[in-house]
Parts: sequence; C-alpha cells; structure tokens
Amino acid sequence: MCFLTRGLVLLLGVLLWAPWQALHGAPLMELSGDQDFQLFLQRNLEFTRKIRGDVAALQRVVCDTFQLCKEDELQLVRQDLDITHVPLEQCHKRTFQAETCFSQIRAGLRVYQGSLATIQALLPMHAGLVETLQLDMANLSSNIQQQMEDLGLATVTYPSENQDPLPTFSTQFHQQVSGFFILANFQRFLETAYRALRHLASL
Repeated sequence: MCFLTRGLVLLLGVLLWAPWQALHGAPLMELSGDQDFQLFLQRNLEFTRKIRGDVAALQRVVCDTFQLCKEDELQLVRQDLDITHVPLEQCHKRTFQAETCFSQIRAGLRVYQGSLATIQALLPMHAGLVETLQLDMANLSSNIQQQMEDLGLATVTYPSENQDPLPTFSTQFHQQVSGFFILANFQRFLETAYRALRHLASL
C-alpha cells in the first residue's frame, strides 16, 4: 500500500510539472542572470499574488452573499451566459515566447479589468476593493509593457479608459452567476500568469 501511495505521488508530481518542462527551452535564457529582469519578475510575482488575494476576497463575498460557491453546480446556468474566458496558452506551450506570453497577459488584464465593472455593480458595498483591484491590474499591465519595451519587444498601447457598456442580464440571478464565473475565470488566469512568471524567475 505504501508503494502504491508513493507511486501515485510521483505520478502526480510528473503531471503537475510536465506542462512547464517545455519552458526549459524557452527564449530569454540569456536574461536569466540579468538583475533588472529578475527584479522585474520578483516584484511582479508579489504584485500578481496580491491581485490573486483580492480576487479571492471578492469570491468569498460572492459565496457569502449569494451562496454561489461551487462551480459545478452552476454549469447549466453558465450555458445561458456570455462569459469571456481569456486563455494563456502562449505562456505554457512548447513554442513559448516571452513576447507572446507577456502580450497575452496584458490583453487578459485589459479584458478582466472591464469585466470587473459587473462585479462593482453586483457588490456596490465593495466598490473600493474592486477599484483598488482595477488599479493594481492597470499597474501590472504597465509594468509588463515597460519591461517589454526595455527588452525591445513589440507592445500594444491600450486606451486609458474602457468605454464598453455594462452587459445586461435577463435576471438578477444571471448577473450573480456571471459575476461568480468572471472571478473564477480571472483567478485561473492569474494562476497561469503567476506560474509563467515564477518559471521565468527560476531559469
């Protein structure tokens, strides 16, 4: 039994590590010892961790306020909603490139920054936390843009204000479920971005 348990632990370790194994051949190896680049990575790992904590705090509020806590119980309702999911496949594929990964992170932050307007409308008592989160996201995006420019990578300049109108929902419950999934998707996005930055820091 002990041998079986040890085998399962080893298998789990391989499965969790495998997607990031491909990054060992990633570009930017020449920057692995660059102090400025390492400082950028360390600072923004901390920044990303803070943002993840704020998103988790909002998830707890949604759970406590609306009793929306388990994703699997809401999948049927989700089919009726237009919820944006931002992939980060460029941050963990075999053809990993810093330019495309950083660009996807910035594009995703832009999308979720706009989506948080739904959360602000849903949780008006926590508008301050949402605004702080949006500001932190804008700063993280700016940090990445600056680093990309320092590395001579192509960047996209986004307008400072998001003018997209708030989405409309057929019921208040749909708005609540939409808010739940926005935060759940954003948390997954942040976890992937964090792992990509952490791996670059370990090269």
